[in-house]
Amino acid sequence: MKRNRISGLLGFSLCITLLCGCIGTPMPTGTEPEAAEAVKTVSAQESEAFSETEPVPVSSTTAEVTVPETSAEPTAEFPEDTSVTIVCAGDNLIHKPIYRAAREAAGGEGYEFSPSYEHLGTLISDADLAILNQETIISGDFEPDTYPTFCTPPEMARDMTELGFDAFSVSNNHVLDKGEAGLISTLNFWRENYPNTPVYGAYLNDEDMNDIRTLEVNGITFAFLGYTEHTNGASLPAGSECRVVYLSEEELIKAQVKRAAEISDCVVVSVHFGIEVSNIVTEQQKSFSRKLADWGADIIIGTQPHTVQSMEYLEAADGREAFVFYCLGNLISTMDDPRAMAEMLGRITVTKDSGTGKISLTDANAVPLVDFYTPAYDYIAMYPLDEFTSEMAAAHAVPGVTCEYMLRLFRENIPEEFMAEEYRELVYGTQ
Repeated sequence: MKRNRISGLLGFSLCITLLCGCIGTPMPTGTEPEAAEAVKTVSAQESEAFSETEPVPVSSTTAEVTVPETSAEPTAEFPEDTSVTIVCAGDNLIHKPIYRAAREAAGGEGYEFSPSYEHLGTLISDADLAILNQETIISGDFEPDTYPTFCTPPEMARDMTELGFDAFSVSNNHVLDKGEAGLISTLNFWRENYPNTPVYGAYLNDEDMNDIRTLEVNGITFAFLGYTEHTNGASLPAGSECRVVYLSEEELIKAQVKRAAEISDCVVVSVHFGIEVSNIVTEQQKSFSRKLADWGADIIIGTQPHTVQSMEYLEAADGREAFVFYCLGNLISTMDDPRAMAEMLGRITVTKDSGTGKISLTDANAVPLVDFYTPAYDYIAMYPLDEFTSEMAAAHAVPGVTCEYMLRLFRENIPEEFMAEEYRELVYGTQ
């Protein structure tokens, strides 16, 4: 706020005023007469405190002067629009070769998973908000286990948070691999060790389920919900308080999504649906995604098919624009189907209008990745597509994983408009 300044020699001005009797209070330039008449009285000593420049010398005697007020009102300051860049990753599917390699990387004491993710560089940490589907339960109460009943050592949570992930969906077909005890163990692990990290999609009880996870990033509040098509035939025992929400529970899902929209700016829904190892988006995936958008979902993150599928903007019933990644593929695994070696990171930007409070979605794109491991499982890692070489393809444990095959999978399943700009020339021959 600008301060009033006092100029001139006060004593001299008073004398001139008394002698001439015709010099009134000067009118500030650009003000109306009424504004010039509005004055306030301050002492010369007080005026020094308000001056932004060196004060004018005055006598030790306090002299009262009048200082005009201007009629200009303070300029209103509006906050700028805020944005959040999001990156989301698919199934973190930890087979035995992966945790065995992590054991070796740690020297036989504990587990160190980060070497398998090092080629991602800062793709995760550069985002304002990073979301992962943790496909396997994480628990120290059970021995590490692989397909078909997975369990992953606790060090995985440490390494994924250090990599830059901020929120974790646990809603998938393997969440009950160790039964109710395994579910309770993994939920308690996350709650005790990462209490401020949103972990969603399975819950200890109804109260926990209705406590919708939220996270504020750059002034934008995100709500997180997760649902799964099935849990491989496993179910919670009769009388269990635990909750896993299935796609068949549409009324519950509708109510939750609507509630999430009320308490947040942006609703993120992770959905485990679709046909495994298929690049084809099913009608169920399309129709259920449209319902989610109509109910209030803004970003829909699909997983389960273990390979890349298409993506698109959806117009919701209220006119909003939502976005769906039908399937991101895996983040890492040692599956043996060449289609499962094609993976991607989904990226999108959420911007909140400072005036209306509404959000908009822009810059939706996919960063293509390739899962690589050797026949002896002595090296397992995922690579950005442009770092995957013909030499690596020749050394891949899965037959048929060539550079040409990977390019074709991405070219046929990711619309060019949604391919990350830095990969368009490589994949489509255009920029």
